Amino acid sequence: MAVVRTHRYTVVTGKLAQLLEQRTLLLRGIRSANAAFTAATLIRQDDGSYLDIWRWESAEAMRGATDRLQNFPLAAATAALTTGHSVVDGKVLDER
Repeated sequence: MAVVRTHRYTVVTGKLAQLLEQRTLLLRGIRSANAAFTAATLIRQDDGSYLDIWRWESAEAMRGATDRLQNFPLAAATAALTTGHSVVDGKVLDER
């Protein structure tokens, strides 16, 4: 069953362009190392915060990739461009 990890954060003032650039490189690297990483969607909300939703084929694949995040130094560098970062995981129950 597909799962998603939703990151919610605010971008440090003046760092959005850098975050978008680093996020693109980070996602490319994660995707090349994890075929089960199927999609990433970034949403800017009306309050100025962002939802970054990452989709995986299974919870096991997501957990395995998360355990290997230290192999992606860009992950910490990209997270450093955000504040108030929180994460929530969930299962996809229905798509139409």
